Amino acid sequence: MEKAKIHDLSTKKMPTGISSLDPMMEGGIPPGSVVLLLSEIGAGSFEFIYSSVLSIASRKSQNPVSETIIFPSNIRYVTFTKMSEDVKREMQLSFFQDLLTGLDKIQFDDLSQLYFDASVVPIDWYSKGDIVSRLQNRNNRDILSQLSLIFGPGADNNLVILDSLTDLATQYAGTTRWGDLMAFMRGLQRIAKELNTTIYMPLATGILDIKNEREIADIADAVIFFHWEESTAARRQRVMYFEKFRGLMPHLEEKDLVKFSIRISAAIGFEVSNIRVII
Repeated sequence: MEKAKIHDLSTKKMPTGISSLDPMMEGGIPPGSVVLLLSEIGAGSFEFIYSSVLSIASRKSQNPVSETIIFPSNIRYVTFTKMSEDVKREMQLSFFQDLLTGLDKIQFDDLSQLYFDASVVPIDWYSKGDIVSRLQNRNNRDILSQLSLIFGPGADNNLVILDSLTDLATQYAGTTRWGDLMAFMRGLQRIAKELNTTIYMPLATGILDIKNEREIADIADAVIFFHWEESTAARRQRVMYFEKFRGLMPHLEEKDLVKFSIRISAAIGFEVSNIRVII
């Protein structure tokens, strides 16, 4: 029975919700994947995330589980430095209203107070509680411990966005605690499989040492790279390509579906406008 269950899950995909991309990926992403969205500044990783979660949130109640497609039970958007209202406002400013119908179905988890508790930022800048309780919270809580609760009971078959891994990693880079973060990331990759929960982790390239960046990429199941290229008309063009994707890379390479030109619009969101192949 257990083998049959595993086989059933292995044939399913979680759609990204991006209609121009999912067919090329045979329906979407294998559930339980940890997806690193590695991006140059402004190259499209967050528009990918916003378009994906908004589309999935609006469609999942209308599209029941099928033999090949499985929608996440919940979408949890975890922020480390941003307030949840700021993320919602950014989505609302980025896209037309008809793309925002799923916004109220996304659960936001704001861990920014814990993030700033471990920093030199004055408490008054991010917390409104009384001084005694704020100091107690600063001394008694750890952001990784709190983040692990997102993957506790009831976390099965979810889509989780960690906004952003850049914020988290820069707290640990260059310190003796970098190994703790990497151990946590490896545990995250393991629990994602057990829970059948997919994780998006955006990371800005060029901020961490290349060794640290590559260590994170090695842990992830998939690495999608977003960057800028100069086109023949001397215009900058956003490009996305798959550096690796466990379970999908053979299919993608066989059909030369590895590198894409992308565009972003308020009416459609993130879309693949044409295929760019590796030569």
